[in-house]
Amino acid sequence: MLNNIDAGERSIDNYRGIVADEVLDKLRQTAKDLKGLRILHLNATPFGGGVAELLRSIVPLLNDLGLVAEWKTITGNQDFFQVTKTIHNALQGGKESLNKEAQDLYLKISQQNAAMLEEAYDIVFVHDPQPAPIPLLHGKGDSLWVWRCHIDTSNPNPDVWGWLRQWLTAYDAAIFTMAEFVPPDFPVQQLEIIPPAIDPLSPKNFQLADTTARQVLEWMGIKLKYPLITQVSRFDPWKDPMGVIEAYRLARKHVPNLQLALVGSMALDDPEGWDIYKTILAEGETDPLMYVFTNLTGVGNIEVNAFQSLSDVIVQKSIREGFGLVISEALWKETAVVAGRAGGIPLQMADGVGGYLVDSVPECADKIVKLLTDKELSFNLAKAGKERVRQNFLIPRLMLNELSLIKNLTAGKPLIRKSWESWRDHVCGMAVSEPASAPTAEFNGQTYVFCSKVCQARFQENPQHFT
Repeated sequence: MLNNIDAGERSIDNYRGIVADEVLDKLRQTAKDLKGLRILHLNATPFGGGVAELLRSIVPLLNDLGLVAEWKTITGNQDFFQVTKTIHNALQGGKESLNKEAQDLYLKISQQNAAMLEEAYDIVFVHDPQPAPIPLLHGKGDSLWVWRCHIDTSNPNPDVWGWLRQWLTAYDAAIFTMAEFVPPDFPVQQLEIIPPAIDPLSPKNFQLADTTARQVLEWMGIKLKYPLITQVSRFDPWKDPMGVIEAYRLARKHVPNLQLALVGSMALDDPEGWDIYKTILAEGETDPLMYVFTNLTGVGNIEVNAFQSLSDVIVQKSIREGFGLVISEALWKETAVVAGRAGGIPLQMADGVGGYLVDSVPECADKIVKLLTDKELSFNLAKAGKERVRQNFLIPRLMLNELSLIKNLTAGKPLIRKSWESWRDHVCGMAVSEPASAPTAEFNGQTYVFCSKVCQARFQENPQHFT
């Protein structure tokens, strides 16, 4: 059997007062029509990375809403996960291809995992490339299969994409985090755009007492009398940790005693992360104000919470990004952000809230200095960013989107944009939690609501595309 992950118990009622009542009420009503439906979420790892964090919140909440949800992970050796990391990088535009030996290994391990899937479900969500071939190898049976792609596949390596594409033909629907991420010649007809979200009640995001947060960081050696900038991410070349180090050194010329913390998560399915981790460690050996922490050296969700809460600036200098939920995590704690203009980051910081988007190392350093030296500006940007997260990037909104998809699939209805409810943004796909005060646009006698002025402007440029 595949590995079963116990995610515990949660109640959706705990989000009252945090998430808009309208979203929670719609969520309960939608779930009522799906009571008893059996759902499986299948991914590569139980910890490390955003997918595992999302599932740890979503699965118990689905059960609380009356569905029967389970979470399982595939198995594989280090060589297999090295192949899947190559696939991951190639889908994001990397140049490395797969030789015949790597393709055969991927298929062999996938066949073994497919054989270990013994139970029957109404809906199976398969996350990212690692388990992608399973429905074709296992057989679809009576289940509906949904591929959930969390990465930016807008410009994939054509050789790797051409080879992987064959394994996606069995899916009934697919979910991407942004419309721009759908790769060319995608073989699944029914598509849904659902941006991810954070759980405000998880240990990483609930409110820490200031004294507790300070004790945590001081125990780890951080000198809170000096300014601190932090990047929280996997050790991945697409997160550009070396660019962050370079920007930090430029900024320190203007901000004496500036500290940098690189806080990473080592995942089972990411062997490449170890090489980058060693490179970063070597880079910081002679710098007493640069710190490197991982989940294997005592950094868990509470420690990440403390870093995001007490850092003066959070840096996320991504070059390519699936979505970058660390942005919403930081803004939820009212910490300003300097981030790369990649993936879903601009959507989280739309309309100029939250901090600054940058395109180069010098610009990153300049904006870090600006936020460190203008505390009032930093506070106002972060406060506005938190409100945007509250309205758009909390877990009940994500679940409402996904349950609406399930309802459409199980009813046999085609997933076409005109069937979307009036409270959803037709550009980014998110539920608009406060439609009465949201930006709007008129087209063909219908009023459309948007999560931001950015989405409103994109719609107005080409309304036919989004309708």
